[in-house]
Amino acid sequence: MRIETCHLCSRPVYPSKGITFVRNDAKVFRFCRSKCHKNFKMKRQPRKLKWTKTSRALRGKEMIVDQNLLLSQFAKRRNVPVKYDRNLVAATMKAIERIEEIRSRRERVYTRRRLSGKAQREAKRRQDLKVIAQGEHLIRKELGDLEAARAEMEPVVELVKKEMERSRVMGEERPRQKSKRKMLVGGGTEEDMDLD
Repeated sequence: MRIETCHLCSRPVYPSKGITFVRNDAKVFRFCRSKCHKNFKMKRQPRKLKWTKTSRALRGKEMIVDQNLLLSQFAKRRNVPVKYDRNLVAATMKAIERIEEIRSRRERVYTRRRLSGKAQREAKRRQDLKVIAQGEHLIRKELGDLEAARAEMEPVVELVKKEMERSRVMGEERPRQKSKRKMLVGGGTEEDMDLD
């Protein structure tokens, strides 16, 4: 079973899923969903779309093993059948263990770096709040104006709330009855009968 990657967003495309587009020069493009297909038809670059894997990797948001290692080439190489060799299997098992160790280490570094950025943002926010608290006497007039505007708007809000409560239907709703009317020649109407 070969799992392809989406040409636009690099998500996996499983067999019998997604959309395959073959261009006139026989180049095959696979897409995971119609969103990617439509963006490809609009000639949008994956690097400029915020939600694609390449864009996230460029901005340091995506956890990637190595930028030089293209996953599609790696997968294609793995699908080539190789004759069984005991030494090759042993070397492969050692390499897999080493790759897992490197991946886990990089993941730890990545999460630590991301969390340190969050801690820095929180520290900056706390510092900003401290500066605001120290300089509150400078912005007291603006705060007073804001409170006065809120106080002026309070009666209007209360009126709107009361109006909404009054407009609610109380009890059971009666079915509407249509009445048939005749237009008279001299003007006016004459009520004939009620219809259900």
